Amino acid sequence: MTTLDVAWLLGWLGRFVWALARVGGLCLVVPIFGAAVIPMRFRAALVMVLTAVMTPLAPATVNGLGLPGMLDAVTQIAAGAAVGFVLKLVFEAVAFGGGLVGQSMGLGFAEVVDPQEGQNANVLGQFYLILVTLVFLALDGHLQLIALLADSFRRLPAGAPGIDANGLHAVLVFAGQLFAGAVRVALPAMTALLVVNIGFAAISRAAPSMNLFAVGFPISVTLGFVALWFSLRALPGAFAALQNDAWTLMRQLFGG
Repeated sequence: MTTLDVAWLLGWLGRFVWALARVGGLCLVVPIFGAAVIPMRFRAALVMVLTAVMTPLAPATVNGLGLPGMLDAVTQIAAGAAVGFVLKLVFEAVAFGGGLVGQSMGLGFAEVVDPQEGQNANVLGQFYLILVTLVFLALDGHLQLIALLADSFRRLPAGAPGIDANGLHAVLVFAGQLFAGAVRVALPAMTALLVVNIGFAAISRAAPSMNLFAVGFPISVTLGFVALWFSLRALPGAFAALQNDAWTLMRQLFGG
């Protein structure tokens, strides 16, 4: 009886470690769950709670705690991190697009400390990032992510090769779309500001003695905020388009 209990405990512990590897790899990289601004204790508690919930979904054929099990755990960490990296690219694309708008307005020098990355970032980029984070939470994106993680235990079971070369190539191709997504986010405001700058160029040709830096900078910033206000209507649609592409790729990486 005691031997049976020990065998059951070792089997359950192996499944827990296997689930912990996938959940931990995802939460290490994915936005919101892996944000550095969230206390480490809370993130660790979140990972443990999600792992405890996901452990019954882990297959019973998981390798034990030996070398094969550890190698399988490393594979699961890589799979979870790759999926989290895909979603992180969407948020970074929006933040980069906000930075492009700030550069067009002449606010490239306005920087704040990014609490997630621990470095300076454009203030408008951070503003866009906060907005899409709130949109993501309002649309229950975090619940969709947990549902995708739970479904991955069925689609990508133990013994599966994990993220293969084709999957890594798809992630790299999606990363190349970061600039396209940033342009999609920033295009409305940048187009309006381009028209303003063309008008300043025509004024400088007509009146070369005018100090455009003293006159044009306040006008550029003011009109930039007006363009930013109207362009925010297109932000949820651009973010949703990027997010849909990300969800499709994430399901493919998890065996969907």
